[in-house]
Amino acid sequence: MRDRPTAREIQPLDPAARRILERTEIEGIELIRFLYADHGGVIRGKATSRARLSERLGTGIGHTVAMMAMNMLDQLQPVEGMGPVGEVRIVPDVATFVPLPYAPGAAAMLSDLRTQDGRPWAACPRSFLRDAVAELAGEGYTLMAAFEPEFTLGRRLPTEGLERLAPIDDSLCYATTGFDIAHDYAMRLVRALETQGLRVEHYHPELGHGQQELSIRHAPALRAADNQVIYRETVRGIALRMSMWASLAPKPIADQAGNGAHIHLSLWDSEGKTNLFAPAPGGEGGAALSDLGGHFVAGLLAHLPALVALTAGTVNSYRRLSPRMWSSAYACYGPDNREAAVRVCSPLTEGATNLEFKPADSSANPYLALGAVIHAGLDGIRRRLDPGDPVTVDPDTLSDADRSRAGIHRLPATLPEALDALESDELLMEALGPLRRTAYLAVKRSEAAAFAAHDASYELFHHFRVF
Repeated sequence: MRDRPTAREIQPLDPAARRILERTEIEGIELIRFLYADHGGVIRGKATSRARLSERLGTGIGHTVAMMAMNMLDQLQPVEGMGPVGEVRIVPDVATFVPLPYAPGAAAMLSDLRTQDGRPWAACPRSFLRDAVAELAGEGYTLMAAFEPEFTLGRRLPTEGLERLAPIDDSLCYATTGFDIAHDYAMRLVRALETQGLRVEHYHPELGHGQQELSIRHAPALRAADNQVIYRETVRGIALRMSMWASLAPKPIADQAGNGAHIHLSLWDSEGKTNLFAPAPGGEGGAALSDLGGHFVAGLLAHLPALVALTAGTVNSYRRLSPRMWSSAYACYGPDNREAAVRVCSPLTEGATNLEFKPADSSANPYLALGAVIHAGLDGIRRRLDPGDPVTVDPDTLSDADRSRAGIHRLPATLPEALDALESDELLMEALGPLRRTAYLAVKRSEAAAFAAHDASYELFHHFRVF
């Protein structure tokens, strides 16, 4: 995995790159991490020294192609084109440069994976989302999005076998004792996120013991996925500096509430001035969503069984996606229905309509997850799909016959089921492309097989350790 200089011509540094070089000198930054998300949902990367940063901003850092065939257990999968021969470059996006408040002397940039001649590599997740955004733009739309992550704050404790995660409190949902116990951590987290350009919206202790929820403001789609990576890194980094452990795993503790990362979405015109999901003022029947928004929802529902393979991409995810868990277990939508897979949120102000896609968590690669959601929604718009009637009750309280008549079906209950649905979805498979889809399916099927061979404690340990 040694680095080699690229043969590609090094381009002159632009003003943004020069400003980064100046900042590293002034702020005493010695190591700059080039980060990316892999097919297992793991955030990985390499770091350059300040002395080599000027060169690396143009050339990136050399990286074996094999790493995108590595699963979350660091088991390399046999994928053609991702073996011991071949190299790509981890090329940073200078617009994402942030000093790391929890790691003094270090900074980070989100990065693309590029071929030796500078083209986007066919397995680059960030390029997948960028291409999806370009497709939207070609239709005259722009997407605003935000991930809404939950996480469990605690400590790693030894047991007779593998370690377990012990939550820092046993407070009740939204209880003020939860605020007080986690106060020092929460304040450091808020300051660190704001310092890195993420605008904090709200914070509260959630239902599970030690569970926290802190939401950040929406942004254009690519920036929203970048923000999710920064958020994940910061949540864990702050905890480590305080001798704690933070896990964004979907279900780090079996008998506690799971951690989602709901995706909030709104579609705007090309100039970003008009929310296209908002119904016309005084619209017929008091509709909660525009016709265009309805088509987008219908696209999500049509592809939902396949989508969850990308938005809830680990074995552990399916411990969370169960009926009556407020996580969504059925393919349906409804206004403020927190058991529906797609919730139409009540707007705080006129014209602020947005959707909440609920079957998503922080073990997903955010670029693949959001890119796939865009492709599915855009398919609904292009084909003018009908979402059907909104569901205004908990779908699990309906009889099987009533759900069948309403077209409400159960989401995949396991990762292998979701992967089968993804493999059968022509639109998403085409969007992923041959190399990316082959590698993703291989990595995820290997994870399913590996965890099936062990007990629950093995699964819980490896997920709270990694995510």
